[in-house]
Amino acid sequence: MAISNHEIDYRIYGEEMQYVEIELDPGETAIGESGAFMMMEDGIQMQTIFGDGSQQQGSGLLGKLFSAGKRMLVGESLFMTAFTNVGMGKKHVSFASPYPGKIIPLDLKQLGNKVIAQKDAFLCAAKGVSISIEFQRKLGTGIFGGEGFIMEKLEGDGMAFVHAGGHVFERTLQPGELLRLDTGCLVAYTQGIDFDIQFVGGIKNTLFGGEGLFFATLRGPGKVWIQTLPISRLASRVLSYGTTTRKEEGSILGGLGNMLDGDGW
Repeated sequence: MAISNHEIDYRIYGEEMQYVEIELDPGETAIGESGAFMMMEDGIQMQTIFGDGSQQQGSGLLGKLFSAGKRMLVGESLFMTAFTNVGMGKKHVSFASPYPGKIIPLDLKQLGNKVIAQKDAFLCAAKGVSISIEFQRKLGTGIFGGEGFIMEKLEGDGMAFVHAGGHVFERTLQPGELLRLDTGCLVAYTQGIDFDIQFVGGIKNTLFGGEGLFFATLRGPGKVWIQTLPISRLASRVLSYGTTTRKEEGSILGGLGNMLDGDGW
């Protein structure tokens, strides 16, 4: 299948709160997730579009509505924004990560033209990249996989950018090599990876381990991207901290200490 994506250059800035700057030649277009835009230079035209603007979504209204509707299932909005260089010379547009973590550049042409990612991971891409849904065909994976039955599918031969929480690193798995990880720490993987779910096992592990009851198992060959701080884990800790009475472990002041440091008011 011939895929024609715009060839864009990019540079990622920052450490914990990153943004990616995309360089567009005249006539080139980048597609951004709603709310990801940070800044752009004069000469770039912004246009709101249904879906991702790729050839895969179809040219008719029904095809565009169906494509945009599928994106809602992975937590994305109905609309995306296209940024096109309509001026002379190179222009730049930047997109920012929505929470502390890392932006991962994915050269889909070098990754078998397809990467499967967690929901809400997509940030921006070259025009022509298709952002769609990937159904988990295994019952256990869908129920206990942390992301449900539906994940995000990025297809094409251009650059796409996803974001994840905390530190993010890449692992290359050899054929048959198995990796187990927390279900929420999985960011993305290439299509050659066999993704499944495994029960932790053991009554003590189940009751007192403090972790989830299931591992995500990934078997090679292929590449896997892993995050150290899933946004769901961060959100649950923040919620717990803000809605419960905090006890100062190891402090003889206890509740008095909370009032003295301002947390008890």
